[in-house]
Amino acid sequence: MRLEDLDTPVAVVNLDKLEFNIREMAARMREAGVCLRPHVKTHKTPVIAHIQLREGAVGITVAKVGEAEVMASAGVEDIFVAYPVWGEAKWERLRRLSHRVCLRVGVDSEVLAEGLSQVFAQHGEKIAVLIKVDTGLGRTGVSPGRPALELAREVARLPGLELKGIFTHEGHIIRDFGSVGEIDGPVRDVARKMRETAELLRREGIEVEEVSVGATPTAHLMCREEGVTEERPGTYVFYDATNVGFGVVPEDRVAFSVWCTVVSVPRPDRAVIDGGTKAFSSARSPKVEGMGLVRGMEGARFAWANEEHGVLDLSSCPGALRVGDRVEVVPVHVCEAVNLWDELVAVQGGEVEAIWPVLARGKVW
Repeated sequence: MRLEDLDTPVAVVNLDKLEFNIREMAARMREAGVCLRPHVKTHKTPVIAHIQLREGAVGITVAKVGEAEVMASAGVEDIFVAYPVWGEAKWERLRRLSHRVCLRVGVDSEVLAEGLSQVFAQHGEKIAVLIKVDTGLGRTGVSPGRPALELAREVARLPGLELKGIFTHEGHIIRDFGSVGEIDGPVRDVARKMRETAELLRREGIEVEEVSVGATPTAHLMCREEGVTEERPGTYVFYDATNVGFGVVPEDRVAFSVWCTVVSVPRPDRAVIDGGTKAFSSARSPKVEGMGLVRGMEGARFAWANEEHGVLDLSSCPGALRVGDRVEVVPVHVCEAVNLWDELVAVQGGEVEAIWPVLARGKVW
């Protein structure tokens, strides 16, 4: 079957671009001597995780226990849950999962660490943990320096826990700056905070095996920073309109798109496609004009959407589309878009090569 034979809307992965993106990042990390542990919340698809592992990833990162369970059932053997997992039910699921895979989990508070400790220690078992450090995003994590040291001391004394190191997500850099050309200094600042925190812990006799960082837009710079041992980029497998707008890659490197059909042209300067927020999500970004990039149509803009309707502004190219025309759109945020789909259609040279189930979609618990 060829791409043009697929009914729409449909989520499409360009296999050549996907494999190029995966291999390029793996090669970059090998050259830098840094371990690659990609965040699979981007694709949520075991088939793609195995491609990443085949090309050199040491393991994977997930956000939720449910994602970890799906990946473990699909044969992934090394998993980091980079999220503050709370509650006895989830801790018990982590404990059971640790019997099947090499597992580690993030913590950012003493109360969370104590809960994990109690569940694992009462069974005479251990789980590896990394302390989350907030290097500027303002989300989860303890502050660098002494706050991280104080939590590390508590974790180190708790039975059932094995402290492996520290980690951060420098997502504030793409939020706070306009393009990759502006981020050298901010990247160095994050690396310095992580390096100094690790050195402080080590001076106190606390072993720090891992200094893990993670964000696709910063990966090419961060992997060369002294003290970094691991990178956890996510969106690089596909990239998206935000990465293009930030200057991470040109638009032709994006491997994921949604193909839609024009279902209405009420005026020459407006066309409506059969993909709305249920196909793309409602994500917006200051790096992207509108709700995505319309490929191959200069002047067309994805202006807005409801659940089932995507409205294209054709004021710069009036009359460019007719009912029945097909349109390819790159979403603003690929992680949110993929989570809306049951399956991805893998295409190579215009031919459908495979249909991949998105088995970890909707795993919010």
